[in-house]
Amino acid sequence: MANSFTFKVLEDIARDLSGKEITFPTFLNITFQVRAALKDPNLNIEQLAKVVGAEPLMSTKIIRMANSVALNPSGREVADVKNAIVRVGMEAVRTVSFAVAMEQMLRSKQMKPFEDICQRLWEHTSYVAALCRVLARRQAKVNGDEAMFAGLVHDLGVFYLLSRAANLPELAADKVELHGLLVGWHDNIGHALLSALGSPEQVLVAVQEHENDRAISTIATLSDVLYVANKIANRGGFGWRDPQLDGTVDTSVLDTLFDAQTLAKIIDESQEEVQSLKAALGG
Repeated sequence: MANSFTFKVLEDIARDLSGKEITFPTFLNITFQVRAALKDPNLNIEQLAKVVGAEPLMSTKIIRMANSVALNPSGREVADVKNAIVRVGMEAVRTVSFAVAMEQMLRSKQMKPFEDICQRLWEHTSYVAALCRVLARRQAKVNGDEAMFAGLVHDLGVFYLLSRAANLPELAADKVELHGLLVGWHDNIGHALLSALGSPEQVLVAVQEHENDRAISTIATLSDVLYVANKIANRGGFGWRDPQLDGTVDTSVLDTLFDAQTLAKIIDESQEEVQSLKAALGG
């Protein structure tokens, strides 16, 4: 039965994440290189540029982000990694490293059976990440780089679960069971994985709470930013869940935060920034 395969995936993950030596998926390798570099208190721009420059996809995405509308209002383009990092900031490199890792994983041969959900997942992830940065700056005065990072990794649990399910053909073939596994467990597993990776506490809280429906009266914290961005994405047709296997995501909290005109204005005014950042992350 498919349930036994779901249990096996969860049991294996629990064993991995509770052990002293955690085996991370190979698609996260690039993030470890960047993480190790950023941990060095003496790291300078030139050194980080060498790490980034060794990975063509990283280089391309960093330069794209630096030249995006959101980060380049003057219109003066940069063409080299060092100046791109100066513009986006060293912390943004961490976000891009995850973007590269996730995109490589989703495009790998083993993920072919999940092609449809992978496409929806990447669209959703990059949209939420970009929207988080815009909302953080315009609505909450939260650090934009941290908000974008939280948005990019908020569904890391889905990526991780798909990578594990790819090794179990019986589970991969049962769309209903697989979808239930992804929906029911991705937030907690994403939290555990990010915790093992040493992510900041505020990011861990935001990721764990992003699916918890709750009443909020204002967007004040990183958790609020991610929660609202996720809701806007789902209402706007950028959700990753299969509508045939899952009910409509409740986005009514948006109607308590904004009237229709204000929400439409926020989305409209931020659209160019969101699209440029989304293209930089996922192009």
